[in-house]
Amino acid sequence: MAGRGKIRSIYESVYRQSLEDPRGFWGACAGNVAWNRVWDEVLDASGDPFFRWFTGGVLNTCHNCLDIHVEEGRGSATALIYDSPVTGTTRAYTYRELRDLVARFAGGLSRLGVKKGDRVVIYMPMVPETVIGMLACARIGAIHSVVFGGFASRELAARISDARPKVILAASCGIEVNRVIPYKPLLDEAIRISSVKPDHCVILQRPQEKALLQEGRDISWEACSTGAETPCVPVAATDPLYILYTSGTTGTPKGVVRDNGGHLVALIWSMKNIYGLSPGEVFWAASDVGWVVGHSYIVYGPLAYGCTSILYEGKSVGTPDPGAFWRVISEHNVRVLFTAPTAFRAIKREDPNGRYIRDYDLSRFRMLFLAGERCDPDTLHWAEERLKVPVIDHWWQTETGWSIGANAAGLGLLPVKPGSCTKAMPGYDIRVLNDHGEEVPPGVTGNIVIRLPLPPGCLTTLWQNDSDYQKTYLSEYPGFYLTGDAGFIDEDRYLWIMGRTDDIINTAGHRLSTGAMEEVLAAHPDVAECAVTGVVDEIKGEIPLGFIVLKAGVKHDRKVILQELVQMVRAKIGPIASFKVAVIVRRLPKTRSGKILRGTLKKIADGEDYRVPATIDDPGTLDEIREDLAAIGYPRRPG
Repeated sequence: MAGRGKIRSIYESVYRQSLEDPRGFWGACAGNVAWNRVWDEVLDASGDPFFRWFTGGVLNTCHNCLDIHVEEGRGSATALIYDSPVTGTTRAYTYRELRDLVARFAGGLSRLGVKKGDRVVIYMPMVPETVIGMLACARIGAIHSVVFGGFASRELAARISDARPKVILAASCGIEVNRVIPYKPLLDEAIRISSVKPDHCVILQRPQEKALLQEGRDISWEACSTGAETPCVPVAATDPLYILYTSGTTGTPKGVVRDNGGHLVALIWSMKNIYGLSPGEVFWAASDVGWVVGHSYIVYGPLAYGCTSILYEGKSVGTPDPGAFWRVISEHNVRVLFTAPTAFRAIKREDPNGRYIRDYDLSRFRMLFLAGERCDPDTLHWAEERLKVPVIDHWWQTETGWSIGANAAGLGLLPVKPGSCTKAMPGYDIRVLNDHGEEVPPGVTGNIVIRLPLPPGCLTTLWQNDSDYQKTYLSEYPGFYLTGDAGFIDEDRYLWIMGRTDDIINTAGHRLSTGAMEEVLAAHPDVAECAVTGVVDEIKGEIPLGFIVLKAGVKHDRKVILQELVQMVRAKIGPIASFKVAVIVRRLPKTRSGKILRGTLKKIADGEDYRVPATIDDPGTLDEIREDLAAIGYPRRPG
């Protein structure tokens, strides 16, 4: 117990210092960044609520990610490992090799007229050239905006119209398992319907699909990659590094703006203190560069800290390789893995006894981090038992760029409380408020907010839309950033994330968390995955409806399982939950990043018109859901 107390005091003292003296705390952390010119002010609050970190400071993000390692004698260390089971390719890049490739491509962009402050849209799959393109933009001070490869033309066009790029980087295709997805026709249509036309498109031709180039506008990747290497262009710490549009937006997309200085300071701190890594170790964020996780923890965080990062092209769960996670960890000596809970729920469904794990040497693997949506205790315990390593949930958003809540391994792990439960990270002054803006007692669910200023690394505004930034995030509770998530803080100051605020349903006047119900359902031994959403009810306003995916090979009677689930919720949460209806479905609809589309489930069950989300992994899942719901009499009202 004494040891636990000592570990706790390390976290508590660090966290307390970050709130009591943010300028001193983050100023000390900024010493890990290579600056061309040191800042005038660590925190500039003169533009409240538009706070700025490290004003007056000058640096270059690409220099911090690549050149600094070469200059300090680590150029031969491995920076990036590209592992692509869909093409049968594995290739490692040293820091020196990656720097040279980036410097030459940056020179090519400069020849096309791209300069500091210009935007470059990147519409590419999980290939090394995508990382090269991102870093090349950072090298010359251009602002990149990565759009998930394969996004529909309409969604891509909206982002092109908003970002107004001078150049677009794209590939001829992406590959999903055994299916080739041509990108060029989608890109051409997006440009046709966009209000803005780029000067040039740079196209990476892949062997699986050859794209037709438009004369005068399109050039090959190879042509852009030849020529003199370009040095790093110094930029202000407060200058934008990238724009990342939030997924699933309708109308004008919201472009989250990330700066250069605060971003680097926060990510380098997190690599050591949250993930417990040392430079030279291998880190794998099993995500996509189109999402914020890929920006922060495939590219910028690991490279700036001096780690080796895994770039994985292919589905890491399911066919054709049910042991894909374990193979990559074993072959590449991965020390820490970061992925979504949904990935482990899928593994648990296909391989409940962990048979494939035993085929690989995971002796050097030491920690698993989960994020992206709520982590149910059953999945966390399953992973702990099979992997024999700590399994840590953490919580953050596209807007924040790094963890709001976590269990900081580098400061000494605190006791784990399973179930989307974390501790606030330095700089995040988290409160839970009711609808009237009053702070609620421990254990009471409310709206999670963060007192301003947000720490370094978080969004500074929305691209060319300060007013929408204020309206969306800052207006409901003045002085606070609205996360849009609901949860509570317990007596030990752990933060429990129960889901988005629109996942809190009102049943006969009672506010109920669908996340709490999901936690109960997931504990059933036959349940692989589940989701709960509120649906319209004439008497109670809303009632919960459960969507259940069973584990492979379940033999029990399905009616009995559903009866057991209803009784479990009644026993754990009480009759007040009004949980009486559940449906067994073949799959749950998810985004490409693995998040369950609960809002779409609700609209289908309520019989509402809806647009198929551009982010959905497989639109065919929605047809299956409709069929499964129809079998139990949903929707209840005419569509």
